Amino acid sequence: MILSTVEMHTGGEPTRIIVDGWPAFEARTLLGKRREALERFDHLRRGLMLEPRGHAGMYGALLVEPDHPEADLAVLFMHTEGYSTMCGHATIALARWAVESGRVKRQPDETVVRLQCPCGLVIARVAADGVVRFESVPSFAYVLDRIAPTATWGPVAVDIAYGGAFYAFLDAGSIGLDLHRSPMRAIADAGEEISRAAAQAIPIEHPDEPDLAFLYGTILTDGGGGGDKPSRNVCVFAGRQIDRSPTGSGVSARMALQLARRQAKLGEQRRFESCTGAVFTGRGLRPAAAVGSRKAVTVEVGGLAHFTGESRFRLDPDDPLREGFSLA
Repeated sequence: MILSTVEMHTGGEPTRIIVDGWPAFEARTLLGKRREALERFDHLRRGLMLEPRGHAGMYGALLVEPDHPEADLAVLFMHTEGYSTMCGHATIALARWAVESGRVKRQPDETVVRLQCPCGLVIARVAADGVVRFESVPSFAYVLDRIAPTATWGPVAVDIAYGGAFYAFLDAGSIGLDLHRSPMRAIADAGEEISRAAAQAIPIEHPDEPDLAFLYGTILTDGGGGGDKPSRNVCVFAGRQIDRSPTGSGVSARMALQLARRQAKLGEQRRFESCTGAVFTGRGLRPAAAVGSRKAVTVEVGGLAHFTGESRFRLDPDDPLREGFSLA
């Protein structure tokens, strides 16, 4: 079996776009394909995400046929532990790839790309210089100042918000970490412990789709608002994986929190910085349709992705490591 990919990164976070070679799906809906990928094709995810073809920080995007009538293309997001419901950095990469590959016809000033994600339809706009802005699905604050008991720091107060996936948020300084100076190992350990504690202490429900009802990760912030200067945040997900980008769906969720706490107003732009120094912009555009009983907002996220190469991966049937491995 040979799988063909296009390799990109957004702020240092990889996106391996799988463009050819994946077996056909039987499911008709995107969420059905997501479940089928887990049940029938998870060996292919492992083979592409894990060593020797991937690495502990690998991230992937599988192109599939959309079932949304307005979508130009549809995607299943994947990583070393499973499948995401939304991914902003990969959305930025996919939108640029769709235009530069000719999948979506380029327009003179700005090209609209409609991407069906497992969480819903995402509208991206690609400028002539490759910069992407996208409107994500309705984002909302889920809970504020909820207690999550941890073994290391005792009870910690977290906010949880949704931006296509659910994230727990915590000021890193409240547990003695500095996102500019603390070792990344300590930040990853903290994110993983807080994610586990929050997931156990705080039930997660999504009013519309049970498949979306889980805590995806923890985002540690520097406590800033991103107005005068970029506010650094680090997202820890999929165990101890660290997002090298500022995390697009996390920016959507963080903007929903700022609006809920009246720390930002609709139309005001904020800037958020990752551990590599890459910056995404975030801006609450307008109120969105309520998600269940929760007030929601449409957030626009902006960033830039770059191409790094193209690959053809072979999965030989006699290779004992064809499905990948991890030393973690």
